[in-house]
Amino acid sequence: RFFPHVTRACEGVVFDSVETVKTLISRTSTSKGLTTIVHILDKIYETGRKYAADFKEIMPIVFDTHLPKWNYRAIPQK
Repeated sequence: RFFPHVTRACEGVVFDSVETVKTLISRTSTSKGLTTIVHILDKIYETGRKYAADFKEIMPIVFDTHLPKWNYRAIPQK
């Protein structure tokens, strides 16, 4: 589980630039030697894009009980 290590590396820091975030995350490692590789995506994504008509049947959306607006999963059906 690596995400808690990334969270700790960013605690109390003001994200004033993408480079600051990249530096903090790239320095993250575990005691067992697990490290990160950071790639910044600079593509501009289209907003308001609609999903495929059958998407909800193929991939049901499951919302988190604690933070449903922010955490959700699309579950692929076999």
